[in-house]
Amino acid sequence: MDLTPEDAKLVTLARTSRARLGVAQGAAVRDLDGRTYTSATVHLDTLRVSALDLAVAMAVSSGAKGLEAAALVTEGDVPVGLDSVIEFGGAGVTVVVADPAGAVDTVLST
Repeated sequence: MDLTPEDAKLVTLARTSRARLGVAQGAAVRDLDGRTYTSATVHLDTLRVSALDLAVAMAVSSGAKGLEAAALVTEGDVPVGLDSVIEFGGAGVTVVVADPAGAVDTVLST
């Protein structure tokens, strides 16, 4: 599946975040100004945050006004939760889901 260069960059950033920490998921989002935010899954005894939710939270806490696109790189059969993307980004946000090698599994739209 062909992605725009900007969306392919999000997949690369998400892959890097995932690989750097050796976790199941990495994510990246692009805000309305073109800035990107990356994250990885957090699993502590007292805190569990999905990579995609954390990337959205980072955008919000940095003052972003909305989202253009997101990418999630995930290993195995892990559910993709889009609630935070939908709430903050609204309709029309592209979400690319890829495997750890960067092969696109699906492209969703909110």
